[in-house]
Amino acid sequence: MGILAKIAMSFDALIGPGLMLLYPLYASMRAIESPSTLDDQQWLTYWVLYSLTTLFELSCWRVLQWLPFWPYVKLLFCMWLVLPIFNGAAYIYENYVRKYVKLGLSVNSNYPQGHRQVLQLMSLDARKSVERYIERYGPDAFERVVRAAEKEAKRQS
Repeated sequence: MGILAKIAMSFDALIGPGLMLLYPLYASMRAIESPSTLDDQQWLTYWVLYSLTTLFELSCWRVLQWLPFWPYVKLLFCMWLVLPIFNGAAYIYENYVRKYVKLGLSVNSNYPQGHRQVLQLMSLDARKSVERYIERYGPDAFERVVRAAEKEAKRQS
């Protein structure tokens, strides 16, 4: 029973580096090579949140050393951020960060106001696709797609 207790006591030290550093490093390298920017968003957000957590930990180490459960809280938080079934980092970005940070992601002002509003609500990948569609088929085609989507939404509700 002593060895199981020792493993349980050092669970965060055994699992933490692989979960918090090795897997995200591997996934980040794969994201760099993939054509989609959605995985870039997940992993860039993860590294920002991990850095903030580490800064918090370094700044508050005197208090955290009195909290024996802190390493497990950090491990659970990082698991939620990292694991593909949760994609916590992407969730935080989409629901909290994206509302406040608009670094160079403004929508082209050549579009009519209605189109700009629709485009502003989209993710960056979707926006790029729609802008390519508009360039290829024209704004009238986009307007027809929006009207059809509105009609379909009304029909389903």
